[in-house]
Parts: sequence; structure tokens; C-alpha cells
Amino acid sequence: MSMSANTPLHAARKLRLAHAHPLLTLLDSCKTMRELTQIHALIIKEDTFSPYQSSSATTKLISFTAISPNGSLDYAKSIYNHLQNPDIFNCNTLIRGLSKSKTPVEALALYQNMLQRGLSPNNFTYPFVIKACTVSSLTRYGTSVHAHVCKAGLDSDVYIQSSLIHMYTNGKDLASAELLFVKCCDRDAVSWNSMIDGYVKYGEIELARNVFDRMCCRDVISWNTMINGYAILGNIEEAKKLFDVMPERSVVSWNSMLAGYGKCEDHEGAYRVFNEMPRRDVASWNAMLACYAQCGKSREALELFDEMKALGVKATEATVVSLLSASAHLGALDQGSSLHKYIDEHKIEVGTITGTALVDMYARCGSISLAKQVFCSIEDKDVLTWNTIIAGNAMHGHANEAHELFTKMQETGISPDDITFVALLSACSHAGMVEEGQRLLASMSSTYSIDPKVEHYGCVIDLLSRAGRLEEAMDLIEAMPMEPNSSAWGALLGGCRIHGNTEVGELVGKRLIGLQPEHSGRYVLLSNIYAAAKRWDDARKVRKKMKSKKVTKIPGITMIELKGTVHQFLSGDQSHPDSDLIYEKLLEISARLKSVLGYSPDTQQALYDIEEEEKEHAVSIHSEKLAIAFGLLSSGPNETIRIVKNLRVCRDCHNVTKLISRIYKREIIVRDRHRFHHFKNGECSCMDYCKRKTIANRNSHGILAKAITVGQMRYSIRERGREMESSVFDAFVGKTEFGIETWSFRGNKINNLAV
Repeated sequence: MSMSANTPLHAARKLRLAHAHPLLTLLDSCKTMRELTQIHALIIKEDTFSPYQSSSATTKLISFTAISPNGSLDYAKSIYNHLQNPDIFNCNTLIRGLSKSKTPVEALALYQNMLQRGLSPNNFTYPFVIKACTVSSLTRYGTSVHAHVCKAGLDSDVYIQSSLIHMYTNGKDLASAELLFVKCCDRDAVSWNSMIDGYVKYGEIELARNVFDRMCCRDVISWNTMINGYAILGNIEEAKKLFDVMPERSVVSWNSMLAGYGKCEDHEGAYRVFNEMPRRDVASWNAMLACYAQCGKSREALELFDEMKALGVKATEATVVSLLSASAHLGALDQGSSLHKYIDEHKIEVGTITGTALVDMYARCGSISLAKQVFCSIEDKDVLTWNTIIAGNAMHGHANEAHELFTKMQETGISPDDITFVALLSACSHAGMVEEGQRLLASMSSTYSIDPKVEHYGCVIDLLSRAGRLEEAMDLIEAMPMEPNSSAWGALLGGCRIHGNTEVGELVGKRLIGLQPEHSGRYVLLSNIYAAAKRWDDARKVRKKMKSKKVTKIPGITMIELKGTVHQFLSGDQSHPDSDLIYEKLLEISARLKSVLGYSPDTQQALYDIEEEEKEHAVSIHSEKLAIAFGLLSSGPNETIRIVKNLRVCRDCHNVTKLISRIYKREIIVRDRHRFHHFKNGECSCMDYCKRKTIANRNSHGILAKAITVGQMRYSIRERGREMESSVFDAFVGKTEFGIETWSFRGNKINNLAV
């Protein structure tokens, strides 16, 4: 059908063509800021635009720069600031862009500027102004904007209502959100979904389900929000029920199920879902990687990343954070360093989160120096960043550095939290700084207004117990304002083992087994305490009870990374391809230690009623010895050997590792479940704190020395029945070839005290 030359439509087309300009057409096809700036320069240079064309160009320029993913808000603001009389459309466009930016407060500032200019906001303005108010620091402005909406008579607009509901739920004001929701006459899917999302965010899953069940216009977002809500709470059964019946699944639906299985630490269920997915995005890969990392399946996470790279999926910050956690768990420094290189090569931004993950990885992989380097390079450090470096120093036994960082942290304006004090108290525990630990615990409430939690009391109980001050540890347990948990009792039980207090150990051990009947470590520790006292019948009874309850002992596992590959060993393990060579190396090591240093195995912790020869064999094939032997076989003569053990390193392995570091001239770094041990030239960074016990001996003045420790450590003395606190002392005189240390105490020698 031909169009008459005199129709209104034809006239409008002629008018549009008359106003058309080649540069305006170019603006419509613009794809990058470089293209836009070139066109903008030509527009300014030509200066032949009609008022209509000029206004159209301004609108197009602001629209691209403010809203396009390839735009520039700074450029948009510059254009806007040069306008003498900006119209409502340009204001709305810029507010929209700013509301989605990292600085939504600028959207509120522009809104205020609109009001000052006399421009009346409309129904397109308010949804984006309200969106800016959803940021936690700006929610206080939301009620004022709501009042403006009512004054403008726009409170019945469905889009504005939905935005307000979302704002109130995001600001934890569920009462206001509910009131608005009830008053809504024409609720759309956004209103319903905002209400469901608000309930889910604050754990009100039953209220969310009630809204969901009443909703007649459910969309995929509604289903995904409910599935995610159940998944967050770990209720994977309810999440799966909804997932199975939902009419249409999106990739977000699958990802929510992945996250749910991760929350439940069910990596097999997660991988099943991952394999069934018809389509995956990077969030799917990230969810699976995070699940593996959370479940301790670190090697699987690193293997999955190799598959991800092979398929060309581009990693994000979330990807590398999970992988850094996996590397840290394995103690795989080479893998972690390769990831750091990958981050740099692929220009993944190292912000606070990634930077903190790098600090944690290097610290837990045994390189506190690299952890410090990364820490210093992070510009925007938050409390988690500081906590991570403080905890890293604590793990490595650098108590003084941890406390110095605590001081610097406060000087930069960062306030400590409860996790900070867990790290500091842990540092005190590893260094035997009893008085400092007690002072820190007291300062939490008095100076920092932080109520100590059971974890803080547990650290100080551990500190007192390790120092042999078992009565004080028991007093602290009784004085705790909350019920002591198994960790607190476990710390006391560990102290009883170290210091040979069978009486208290028996009481505490039985209580712990009652609290944690499925925890194998409690049975083993009590059995060992009995065995150390040669109460073999009691030791056997505990082992028998453990067996009758079908409680299995956690096997000692040691890992070592060589050339980017992680090797794993168990005690007596013969599954490694180089097993024959490893056992030959063990025999060689034992022979050299005996012939050169007169070493004989410390079988005190092989606490079974068996012959000494059998005990010697039992301790000689511990997993850490196998890993070290493999490290000596497979690495260069000057390379540092790094191993990670899932349990506490035993006394004999600690002694042997010191001697190996001396004989073979190797630095050996061992991470056990409690801390790092740096072995070099026959010494350990822990200064043998892991195996100290109370030493009771009187000098010529009748002073009973308690908890004497190697190096500069605090100790207490008892003179004539009265407790006295001494200052720090350094009384080390010498050490024989056999690890027997000689001490000088106020000018008098206490000889042959093996610690």
C-alpha cells in the first residue's frame, strides 16, 4: 500500500530527515568511548547543529556514556555539568547510570541538584533514586525519598512501589516492606519477588514460602529465589523438591543447587548437578570450585580449573579466590605462585578480597615473607586483611610481629574485631606468652567493648595448659560466662598430656568423650595419657570403647608438593610409585643420625604395651618421615622441603626433622594442625615449645622452677609457697649432641633437663 505524500506520517518523516545529521547517525552506531570522543570532537568543531540537533546529540552522548557497558560516567558527568538547562530526560539517564555505579551517593546528589534547579522528578526518576538508597550506607535517605514520592502523588506507581519494597527489605526494615506490600493494589512480579527475596535474606524462609505459595505470577526469579533460600540454609531436600517441579530452569537455578550442595559440603551431589547441567556459565564453575574448596577437595579443585582453562572459560575474582584457598589447604606453594602469575597475566584485579586470599595462601604455604610483600601492596586493607596477616604471623610463631601489626592496624583507623583477638591469643599460645595473653583477654571488654567468646577463652586455656598452669586453666573454665565447649576442655586435656597429669586428664578426658562420643581424638588422647602412666588396662578399655562405638581414628596424612604435583603419604604407606627408594632413604637417614649424632627413637608417644623394638618401628614409618625422605630424594641439594600434616607432629618426628635439617643441611618447613615449624641447622622455630613440659627442680635457694622454656619466654616461680612473676629471661647455656639442654637459673645450674 503506497503512502500519500500529504499524510501526517509522511510529513513527520520529512521533518525527521530535515533534522537528521550524519554525525547523529554515527553516534547511533557508536561502540566504544574512543569512537564517541572522536565524534564528539567533530560535533564541537562543526558547530552547525540546529537547537533540535544539538539537544539530540547531547541526549545520545549522555545515554551512551552513562548507561552503556563501554561508556564512562566521568565523561557523562562532564557533559552534564556543561549544560545550562539540562532536561528531565538527561537527568534521569545520568541518575540511572550513577545508581548502578560504585558511587550511588552521586545519584542522590544529582537528584538534589534537580530539585534545586526546579526540575520535577517523574515516575522514571524515582525507581533509580530509590535504587541508590538500597546501598547500606544510604538507606537512611530512603524514607525521605519515599516522602517525596508521596508528595508528588506517585506512590501508586507499580514500579516505584516495587523499588520501595526492595529498598526496605534490603535495609532490614521488613515491617515497612510488608506494609507497602499489603497496600499494593496492583502487585507485579517484581513486588512479589522483592518480598520473597527480603524474607530469604534474613532467614525467614517460612514467611518467604508463604508469599511464594500465594503468588500467582511466579517467574523463574521467584523459583530461583526460593531454591537459593533453602540452599543457603542447607535444606537441600526442600531446594531439590522445588528444583524438580519448577516449570522452567535457568542456569541460575542450577547454580543455586550447586551452591546448596556446597553449603551441605556434599561435593558428590554438587558434581552430579554440575555434570547434568545443559549449559554452564562462569558462576557454575565458580560454585563447583568453591564447593570443592569448602569440602577440602583441593586437588579436585585444581584439576577442575585445568579443565576450565582448556574449555576457554575466563576466570573471575571468585574463581581465583577459591583456588587460592585450595592451594593454601594443600600447602602447595608452587601451585599458589602459579595462580598469582595467572592473576597478573590475565589482568584480574587484585582488590581487597583477592589480595587477602593471596596473603592467606602464602602464609599457609609456609612463605610468610611473600605474604608480607602482598600485604604491603594492598591499598585498601580491611579488618579481614589485617586479621589474615596477624594470623599468618601467629602460625609461624612470630608473636612479636603479630602484636606490632595489631598496633599498626589501629593506627590506620581499623578497629579490631573478635577474630583479631583469636589470632593474637593464638600467637601468645604458640610463644608461651601467658601474661600477655591474659592481658589481651581482659582488654577485649574493658578497652575494645568486645565480649570474649568461647574461642577466646579456649585460646587462653590452651596457653595456660601448655605452660603447665593447669589449675589456673581449670579456674578459667569454671569462671567462663558461657558453657565451655569441647575445644576448651580439649585444650586442658592436651595440657594434661604434655605435663603428665593423669588425675585431671582422666576427669577431663571422660567428660570430653561424653560431649563428643564420635570424636576419635578424645579417645586417643585419654588412652595415651593412661599409657604414659603405664595404666595399660585403662588404656585398653578406652580403645575397646572406641572400637565398640565404631569410632575410627583419623589417619595421619602428610602432603608434599614437588614440581607442582602434590604427593600424599600415610603412616607405613607403600602405595607410592617410589616406595622402595623412599624406604631405602629412611634406612639411610636412620643410620646417619645414629652414627653421627647417636640418635635413638623417642618412643614415649608410641604408647602401647608392646616391645621397644616394635615401638621404634612404629615411629620410624610416620607419614612425615616418608614425605621428608621423598623430598630429599626428589629435590635439589639446596631446595627447601615443605610438608603439611593434618595432625600434630609427634615428638620423635620433631626431633628427627631437626637432626635431618642439620645433617643434610636443608631447611624443612612443616605445617601441622596447630602451627608452622621452620627447621634449620638442627633448630626449630618453635624452640621446642611443642614438646615442653613442666620442669620441677630446686636450686640451692630452694626455689622451685616451673615451666622453664627455651629462649626468651615468660615463666613463673614459687618461693616458700608464694607465687611470684618473673621478668623475661634468656638463660640458655648450651646443648649436647643428644638434645640435652643446660640452663643457668640466677647463677645456679640446672643440668640435664631434657625438654
